[in-house]
Amino acid sequence: MSVFHDEVEIEDFEYDAESRIYIYPCPCGDKFQITLEELHDGEDVARCPSCSLLVKVIFNPDNLPALDDSDASTAPPNAPAPVAVH
Repeated sequence: MSVFHDEVEIEDFEYDAESRIYIYPCPCGDKFQITLEELHDGEDVARCPSCSLLVKVIFNPDNLPALDDSDASTAPPNAPAPVAVH
């Protein structure tokens, strides 16, 4: 069983849309972090990379931003490569 420093509502986190990471200030001076993907996977623990503190993230999965895979290829993984015809 984990011991949490605090329980924090997702609305109190700052969201970086570019990196898709939620961050919240840690007492050590660094920031607790949890990714959007982790939240979508059901993870609810944000960790500080500089110390051992953890916070429990309180959130409704239905209210999370969608996972936008626009950075990835839109082709299915096993799709053949396009061929140029001259």
